[in-house]
Amino acid sequence: MKLLSKKIMLNLLVLGLTSGALLTSCGSDDDASSGTPTDDDGGVATTELHAAFADFDSNNVTAMVSGSNFVIETNGLPNHTSPYWSNTNTRSLTGPDGNVVVTGPAATDHVLYVDPTVTSEAEMAPGNIDDFNGSYTLTVPASPALASSSSATGLGAIGIAVSGSVIYNDEEGPNVPLDNAVGSLDYTAAHTGPQSYHYHLEPKAFSDDDDALIGIISDGFFIYGRKCNSTGTYPTDLDASGGHTSTTQHTTTAEYHYHIQNELYLSQYYIIFPGDYQGTANNIQ
Repeated sequence: MKLLSKKIMLNLLVLGLTSGALLTSCGSDDDASSGTPTDDDGGVATTELHAAFADFDSNNVTAMVSGSNFVIETNGLPNHTSPYWSNTNTRSLTGPDGNVVVTGPAATDHVLYVDPTVTSEAEMAPGNIDDFNGSYTLTVPASPALASSSSATGLGAIGIAVSGSVIYNDEEGPNVPLDNAVGSLDYTAAHTGPQSYHYHLEPKAFSDDDDALIGIISDGFFIYGRKCNSTGTYPTDLDASGGHTSTTQHTTTAEYHYHIQNELYLSQYYIIFPGDYQGTANNIQ
């Protein structure tokens, strides 16, 4: 009986060791098969930010990794001068309904305020930059993919710029071209309303006929100035949305990205993003 118990105990010990080995082996196989960490939805998790996010103003924009996504948060404020910062001047605008909207005056000029140059107080849109609560959040895939078909941009923010403010398309309202509102744009092609200070055209405060990073579009693809870093000149292989695949100053691996198209608008401007999304747009909230 004692002998039988010893055999049973020995078998149990062997079984336990074997089971343990099997468990260890399964654990190793799982680790090896996953290769990279996964997020809660089973997607491939990302461990570090894209290098392009280093160009975003860290005082206004925060970018972080969340599973297989990048989450970009901004306070909506630009990091550069503008006549749209609060100031001691008073300006008024008569709307189409006859109502007069008065902006200002503030007690003092904001430290980033400058007098208007390419626009005038009479042409400027109502509201100052610091009148708006322009906080936005955008969540995009860390590895965005081109969609099977393009989709039109809508009104409102379609991207976040490196300065902290947001990017709009080439419309001033529903099916209303930007043409008649160009006079309200400041020297860096931005103005206020209805929810924020935003850019429509090449933002000369941080990109003027160069390859500088402009920001990120809501489908997850970055957008650069009119020139391409990979060639040092204007790209000739852009699609209808100003996109192509090449290396940039932020990666040695070719990736799809947009450019401000080198096509004149109203004989003197360059629209940041006149085309459709080539990826899947995500909400900027």
